[in-house]
Amino acid sequence: MSFVSFDRVSLAYDEGGPLAIEDVSLTVDANEFVAVVGPSGCGKSTLMKLVSGLSKPSQGVVYLSGEQVKGPQKSIGMAFQASNLLPWRTTLQNILLPLEIVQPYRSQMRRNRREFEEQARALLARVGLAGCEDKFPWELSGGMQQRASICRALIHKPRLLMLDEPFGALDAFTREELWCMLQDLWQESPFTVVLVTHDLREAVFLADTVYVMSKGPGRILVRKPIDLPRPRTLEDTYTDSFASQVHELREHIGRIRQT
Repeated sequence: MSFVSFDRVSLAYDEGGPLAIEDVSLTVDANEFVAVVGPSGCGKSTLMKLVSGLSKPSQGVVYLSGEQVKGPQKSIGMAFQASNLLPWRTTLQNILLPLEIVQPYRSQMRRNRREFEEQARALLARVGLAGCEDKFPWELSGGMQQRASICRALIHKPRLLMLDEPFGALDAFTREELWCMLQDLWQESPFTVVLVTHDLREAVFLADTVYVMSKGPGRILVRKPIDLPRPRTLEDTYTDSFASQVHELREHIGRIRQT
C-alpha cells in the first residue's frame, strides 16, 4: 500500500471559484523521496496543504498511511523557503519546539527534557551545527538557519517530511551543500519525503521520482523515475546521465510554458 496517495483530487479554494489543482492522482511509497516540479502557480504547494490536512479537497480523496486525511496531521515534519525560526528562542529551543507541541512528546517533556535535548544536540551536530545550540537565529547564516529548520522538522521523527522550496533563497554553493546533507540524513535513517522545488537539478539530485505538473489548474503530466545510483555526489551533477535527465524535465517544462 502506498504511504501517500491522491485519488482524483481537485481543489478550489473558494466555492465555485477556479481550481488550484484538477484530477490529481499520484502515489508515494514508504521511504520514497519524491520531488514535484512545475511552473509557478501550478499548485505544487497546494499538494502539501492537502497531504498535511491544512486544506480539504473539493473532490477526490487524499490518503496517508492508508487512512483518509480529514484534518491536520501530527506525524508530518515541514520546512519552507523561510526558516521561520522564532527569533526569541535559541537554536536548541527552536529545535525542541515540536516536542513541546506534538503528543506523546508534549506530555513527556518535563520528565524527559534532558533526553530530548541530547537528541536535539546530536541532530544539530549531524548537520554541522555543533556549538550553535545557544545562538539566536539572527546570529546564524541563511544556510545555518535552514539546517536548523530541517532539524526542527525531523526532531519528532515524523513519518513524512514535506519540503516547500527549502533551499530556494540560498546561494548555489550553500544549496548544494544542503542537498548532500539532506541526502545523508535520509539514507542513514530513511523517511518519506515530498519536495516541492523549481530547481530541476535539485529534483534530479535528490529524488527517486519526479512529478511534473501543468499550469494551473495543476495536473500531473509526467511521472519520471530518476535512474541514478546512490549515494549521489556533486561530481555526478556534471555527468552526461545526470544532465540528460535534467534536460528531459526541462523539455517537459518548456512544452508546458508554450501551451
